[in-house]
Amino acid sequence: MMQKVFPIRSASAPAPDHDGLPLADTLGRGLRDLRISVTDRCNFRCVYCMPREVFDHDFKFVAHDEVLSFEEIARMARLFAGLGVKKVRLTGGEPLVRRDLHRLVAMLAEIPGLDLTLTTNGSLLPKQAAALAKAGLKRVTVSLDSLDDATFRALNDADFPVARVIEGIDAAAAAGMAPIKINMVVKRGVNDAHVLAMAERWRGSGHIVRFIEYMDVGSTNGWRMDQVVPSADIVKMIGARHPLESADPNYSGEVAERWRYQDGAGEIGVISSVTQAFCSTCNRLRLSAEGSLYTCLFAQQGHPLKQLLRQGAADATIVNEIAAVWRARGDRYSELRTAETAKQRKIEMSYIGG
Repeated sequence: MMQKVFPIRSASAPAPDHDGLPLADTLGRGLRDLRISVTDRCNFRCVYCMPREVFDHDFKFVAHDEVLSFEEIARMARLFAGLGVKKVRLTGGEPLVRRDLHRLVAMLAEIPGLDLTLTTNGSLLPKQAAALAKAGLKRVTVSLDSLDDATFRALNDADFPVARVIEGIDAAAAAGMAPIKINMVVKRGVNDAHVLAMAERWRGSGHIVRFIEYMDVGSTNGWRMDQVVPSADIVKMIGARHPLESADPNYSGEVAERWRYQDGAGEIGVISSVTQAFCSTCNRLRLSAEGSLYTCLFAQQGHPLKQLLRQGAADATIVNEIAAVWRARGDRYSELRTAETAKQRKIEMSYIGG
């Protein structure tokens, strides 16, 4: 039997599966979002992501010649757009440590109908925000886990101050990338006492704070369930001071549950992948810096594509490989999570992006 060839289409028209329906995995989930890790390196050593005792001077990061070039990434993004991907998020590691990232942004911004965004720790935004915006980046998400300087420096383990991250947020806003989303990973006994301060700092600013349940990403952060602060508790905590009301999602499969201040001072979001798994609507693929596809944030292995890219494979061949990976996808880790599965060895989040 001849192999089905998937046509390359615009980002607004999902490619059909073999039966003429939109591309779907084994659980009927469509492909919408692609997260592209442009590097596995980072200038922080956040204790829940890249603990210094593991990611030390002896740690072997991906060799530079093994990392996908900007041209290879742009080609992959165009092929994914033809399969129905509408949103690309650049991640890392820390994506802004990749030299001349604005060049890649300019390439991706040329793909019709593609929503392009980036997640960063904000440390390099003051210097790069203007160039990124000029290249076509419209939106950015900044990670900031506490406004308390001592707590934040301890969490990032790079002695980096809160004020410089806020400087980066202000630079991105000034460059036209507002509203900015600000992500706070909440860990019990570490920064949970700072949730309300974070909400109040950005309330009325036009920016959106999103509170993320501490997750068992990778195998090095020593995750335990009793360290998780349920998102329902966070909503209750903030709502007791500033009444909230539920808001509809912006689109099907949106990971953050939206809550709006009743007085009109903006909104917050909560991401509840531990206590309220959203696997049933997950529509994301992840492309690692060295060109492997991962079908879940908690994956144990990927699907290499770089060899196809570098051996001169035709677009249709690569598209068929991507489509086959998605059609076979059945991941629902967060729905099945137990204390035992949390101990399984998984790909580190710093390698495939959050």
